[in-house]
Amino acid sequence: MAVQGITTQTGVLTSVNTGSYANTGGTGERVLIDYKDVIQDYRLTELPALQMFCEPMSTDTGGNIDLTFSLPSMVMEEIDEGSTPKYQHTKLRSERVSVKEWGLAVGVTRRMLEDSRFNEVEMALNEARKSVERHMTQHVVKMIFGIYDATFNTGLSGADIDENTLETGASGITDFSTNVYGGFIASGGSVGSGRIYQYGNVDDSVLEASHYVRAASDTAGTVSLADITNAIKLIGATGYNADTLVISPAHYKSLLDLANFQVALGSAPIGTGHVVEDTQPFDTTVGTGFVGSLYGLKVLVNGYIPQDRFGIFDMSVKPANFVERRALTVEEANPGFGIVGSYMSMRYGLKITRPDSGIICINGA
Repeated sequence: MAVQGITTQTGVLTSVNTGSYANTGGTGERVLIDYKDVIQDYRLTELPALQMFCEPMSTDTGGNIDLTFSLPSMVMEEIDEGSTPKYQHTKLRSERVSVKEWGLAVGVTRRMLEDSRFNEVEMALNEARKSVERHMTQHVVKMIFGIYDATFNTGLSGADIDENTLETGASGITDFSTNVYGGFIASGGSVGSGRIYQYGNVDDSVLEASHYVRAASDTAGTVSLADITNAIKLIGATGYNADTLVISPAHYKSLLDLANFQVALGSAPIGTGHVVEDTQPFDTTVGTGFVGSLYGLKVLVNGYIPQDRFGIFDMSVKPANFVERRALTVEEANPGFGIVGSYMSMRYGLKITRPDSGIICINGA
């Protein structure tokens, strides 16, 4: 049944958006007869991904934004009497961030407002705000974990980033034309070139190792202590200190099944909730997300983390930058006669800019 005058307004909530009238478990959008006074909301999974993984920045310009990072570039040299050392200069590395615009629109007909027992506009705006939170979480998680997504254009060349992804070259992880989000250190790089440089007395082979590591088990949702200790080694080799393990519920079960996990776990008993202190990087995470510590790493469990990947990070720094050109704005829309609507939009860019501060462990074929 069409409603005259609004048939071209796709997605507008009208009085014909009715649901199931019987006890059939139907999933219709609305029931306009015998409505109860309360709508039970769905379960929300919270992960403050922006606060955890991204350093916020703002900009007064749009399009592509260039961020500049310093590199170790000068060395002392022995000089003879009366001679002078050679002149040296600083070396810099640039990272380009692509800023894009995202938005959505909501619309409700006046007839629906009159017939419904609820404030349909308020409900629509509340759901729209929740969708923004889901969007940001998914966007950051898929960028950080190198997961292909056609909507966000994450991943690389239509596939997930993995241990075979190259650091440089055509379609390499640093090729801005094919990958605007960057990534952690990939295979095939060399010390002194691009994003990899010498640190301490660490062997070049360790510094050049990919930070996308195939886990000991290819079974999704499986994690071994060897995976964790190897990640601690690789992050420490670049001057960072691994302090956070981010896993899915399936990986958490795998850890609980290990006989020595309870021995390695920190002071917090398994299964108890924890209120994370404000000084910690995921201060707004729900209490049960932080489950304790393992080898000095805070263990964070969340349903947004993919079952075939988990990450180890130094959260004292942020591996990525969030460049905000325009914060979320809500504007009144005019979709058509007899329709009340609003637009939501924001402009921002994301990019991994500290490629040596995290390890992504991959299991699953």
